[in-house]
Amino acid sequence: MSMSIFTRFDSPLGEILLIADGAGGLQRLALDAKTEPDPDPTTAHRDDEALRDASGQVQGYLEGRRRSFSLTLAPGGTEPQRQVWSALLRIPYGETRTYGELAQRQGGDQAPRSISAASNANPLPILIPCHRVVATDGPGSYRCGVALKERLLTMEREAALALARHIG
Repeated sequence: MSMSIFTRFDSPLGEILLIADGAGGLQRLALDAKTEPDPDPTTAHRDDEALRDASGQVQGYLEGRRRSFSLTLAPGGTEPQRQVWSALLRIPYGETRTYGELAQRQGGDQAPRSISAASNANPLPILIPCHRVVATDGPGSYRCGVALKERLLTMEREAALALARHIG
């Protein structure tokens, strides 16, 4: 088994911890990670340089300079979770879908509650945009906090509107 690598960096949301497998596939992104311990040194080592592109892309997104990512994701998870995460990746920047809409688009074999559970189990928030899934009556839950979810959605909506005004 190859060693995982990790990096920490400051962002507009606080310190972020990124963990990748030995091949560079991103496995975990922890927001507000200042109090989170480093991964076990017997299985992971810090390599800021190897993860510079990934941290730069996350930073660019949080600063409003980036709308998508070109990174290798390796979140693990169960097959149903991976199906939901794949659907989340198809929600365009600046848009949202309800848990019910996502369940219907998945072929109806998953209830909105299972969509919510898979979203909350997402180990790569922001990169797999679970913040773009909302309840029919409001923002819904978010493992990183509803206030952060609303902040990310507002940032994306405002950037998308600004781009539309600039183009139109």
